Amino acid sequence: MRTILHVDLNNFYASVEILLNPSLKDKYVAVCGSVENRHGIVLAKSENAKQLGVKTGMTIREAESLCPELVFVEANHKRFVAYSKLVRNIYRDYTDKIESFGIDECWLDCTSSLKMFKNGKFIADDIRRRVKEELGLTVSVGVSFNKVFAKLGSDLKKPDGTTVIDTDNFKQKVWSLPVGDMLYVGKSMVSKLNKINIKTIGELALTDKNYLLDHFGKWGGILHDYANGLDNSEVSNDGEEDEIKSVGNSMTSYRDIETVEDASMIFTILAESVSERLISYNVGRATSITVYMRDENLFSITRQCALDSPSVLPEDFHKKALELFIKNRNKYVSYRTLGIAVKGFETVEQLNFYDQKYDEKLKLNSQIDKLRQKYGSTTVIKGNLLADKKLMKTESEKTSLMHPDKR
Repeated sequence: MRTILHVDLNNFYASVEILLNPSLKDKYVAVCGSVENRHGIVLAKSENAKQLGVKTGMTIREAESLCPELVFVEANHKRFVAYSKLVRNIYRDYTDKIESFGIDECWLDCTSSLKMFKNGKFIADDIRRRVKEELGLTVSVGVSFNKVFAKLGSDLKKPDGTTVIDTDNFKQKVWSLPVGDMLYVGKSMVSKLNKINIKTIGELALTDKNYLLDHFGKWGGILHDYANGLDNSEVSNDGEEDEIKSVGNSMTSYRDIETVEDASMIFTILAESVSERLISYNVGRATSITVYMRDENLFSITRQCALDSPSVLPEDFHKKALELFIKNRNKYVSYRTLGIAVKGFETVEQLNFYDQKYDEKLKLNSQIDKLRQKYGSTTVIKGNLLADKKLMKTESEKTSLMHPDKR
């Protein structure tokens, strides 16, 4: 039987800001990004603000109406990344199997660690103690035999609590909870499940699996398994992401990304951005692409595939990114953030038999980039970007995970 922990830093952004600025202690604090565009929303809140009803995702105006004394602090991601790394260093004293679930949450597979420690609860409590003593932050930890229930457990006692969900007690602890409390069940799926009188995780677990397959396809069967504790997904090894050398960009849309057409518009911008930066690095053509998708529940997945042929062209990146999105999207949820990263660079120029007009397209894109640099990024845009200007109000985050000597 596996021992999986899910560790969640409590009110992480707000806690870090309060830790570094003692004058904020005991005040109602909300961390936000720019007050303009999408990130004029609450990204995190202090525990006392949370108790007054301030929620992540609220606009600044909504939050102020609930808590007029709220102090807004602009997000400083460098600080958050630094503290996230410090916390991970503590986790590494217990296991090397660590999988990130955002900057403030991680799964830990501690199965092999039981040779040195009493049990999963002992490890969880020791992690909570050390994070508090060494870093001045608190975490909540779920301990279970799979990732889904471990994540659920970390949500049950906040802040600074440990919850154990095992094979003997999961029906008592889990099945009475609302079905929306389970990982991967978004608002849209909750609505659809409620329509067929499934309101709790237990009701989902006890519903005939074939009935769910008929209604929701393979996703219905997957959720049925999860509700019954049948999650066998692995926890990835710590450091796997660090070995990837890629160039990428992600983007959070002003409104939810609900359709394939919406995704296509976002991927158009991302593909052009990645292409421009890849060309500027002069490291050759990419051979594979990875797509990042984060939904309304902040659940993230990445999927990758080979490009049809080595390329730096945005149309090649866009084509494959959209294919991956269509193949892997959960149609029962909306998406908030999409990203593209390319890797596997070939530095030797080879004739591109897949597309004989590759060089001509490359020259055209080069001219377009020059026009944008001279006259602005909106000088030349793809026609599909005119379909929804609201969707195009975005917050992008460029990422480069290339080896330092190739930046």
